[in-house]
Amino acid sequence: MTHIWVVDSRTLALKKMFVRSEIEHTLRLPPHLLNRPLNVAVKGELESLFLDKVIDKLGLCVSVYDILSIDGGFIFPGDGASTYTVRFRLVMFRPYAGEVISARLKESTKDGLRLSLGFFNDIYVPVPLMPNPYHIEPDPEHKNGIKWVWEYMGENYPIDLTDEIRFRVHGVNYPPIPIEQGKESEEKGSRQKDIKPFAPMLITGSLDADGLGPTAWWV
Repeated sequence: MTHIWVVDSRTLALKKMFVRSEIEHTLRLPPHLLNRPLNVAVKGELESLFLDKVIDKLGLCVSVYDILSIDGGFIFPGDGASTYTVRFRLVMFRPYAGEVISARLKESTKDGLRLSLGFFNDIYVPVPLMPNPYHIEPDPEHKNGIKWVWEYMGENYPIDLTDEIRFRVHGVNYPPIPIEQGKESEEKGSRQKDIKPFAPMLITGSLDADGLGPTAWWV
């Protein structure tokens, strides 16, 4: 059973999009790890459980920061594992609304842009939050691709896949897990997916302000 403690959500120095969050977790330590130093074994199990996982309302776990306490060590009848109550802190990726972050363009569609930070790819800039005025045109370098172009004082400023893009966080959402995450049907020997993969954390970004968009626009 996991308990989320919001007793330590301090922002880490230099990178405001990362915060520390304190967690309490009842951890089962498998028998094959009992010959290792307790702190090392516990940290390894915590990393396997939490790294690269999204915790609702807290964000994406990027590292185990430290272990505050380890209590227990009970072995239940018929079970060779030890059970501990562990309090620890995680470094979470959780940007706040209004924060400005630099990312790379991952995908450009008629619905807007998809951006990537390398370790996190579910950042979307919808059409209403694109720089205005704008138009779209075919991307000759990518089949069926499109390119968004900002129009300013008679000049066109395209957004390319090679661009570093500065965006403002408009919102962070944690969609509920759907009952059915996807359907697969077989027709004529081919497999077709109806629904795109579920993302437990979504960031909505905005480019509609001075200084936002490709950094090349502002140098």
